[in-house]
Amino acid sequence: MSERMTIEIDGRRASYLTAGERGPVVLLLHGTYWSRVWQPVLDELAAAGLRPVAVDLPGLGRSEGELTMATAAVPALARWVARFAAAVGAGEPLAVAGHDIGGAVAQHLLAAGEVKVGRLALVNSVTYDSWPVPGVARFRDPAVVAAVTAEELLAARRTAVTTALARPATEAELADYLDPWNDARVRRSWMALAGAADSRYTLDLVPALQADGTPKLLVWGEDDTFQEVRYAERFAAEMPNTSLVRIRRAGHIPMENDPGAVAAALARFFAE
Repeated sequence: MSERMTIEIDGRRASYLTAGERGPVVLLLHGTYWSRVWQPVLDELAAAGLRPVAVDLPGLGRSEGELTMATAAVPALARWVARFAAAVGAGEPLAVAGHDIGGAVAQHLLAAGEVKVGRLALVNSVTYDSWPVPGVARFRDPAVVAAVTAEELLAARRTAVTTALARPATEAELADYLDPWNDARVRRSWMALAGAADSRYTLDLVPALQADGTPKLLVWGEDDTFQEVRYAERFAAEMPNTSLVRIRRAGHIPMENDPGAVAAALARFFAE
């Protein structure tokens, strides 16, 4: 069974979900949501002999700290993730999977070379110029950030989560997903993440990724309206040693629509 644990990074507690006690660590990164997106696949990954570790980025989910525009930029988040990976004993080469903006962080880890990445998986990730989507991009405007109320932000996140789930959700599920944003510190961190969202952080990586032969896997919910599957098709066509697994009748968080298929694809890839 998955469990939540903490470890100190930069003097602050970082929270993460994990399952299993043995096996190689697979680092799972979230984006504009939090580690909750990975929960449906943790036990199956552990059953496949892996040790999945789904971390909450600083100031988000259950992790302490607070992001600023500087620390929420993709390169800064990648450096923090590298420190977290070392602290939890992930070792190198890293096995890493990124969802949403977490995929940009994962791509940066591979392309920047600050740590050795052995395998990279992207699950409905941002790529190229596919981001930020309008609901995130509006928070690049300081006037919007200054004027938004807690109620408005929670309502916007509820809409985003409802759309991303791509299936009927109970009030209890929605409340679980939205719970971190009841904390003003998390709301500020999330708006910093949104404000720092910039497609140059993935566009600038394209040449390095095209020259890199590291095994890459794309797992994609085909019905995603935030990160359309055409971006995955382009990435798979242009990047060497890349395969694409399509998840039918799944949206932006395919782990919620078909956890078995997502877990199986990730387990096969990371266990090779």
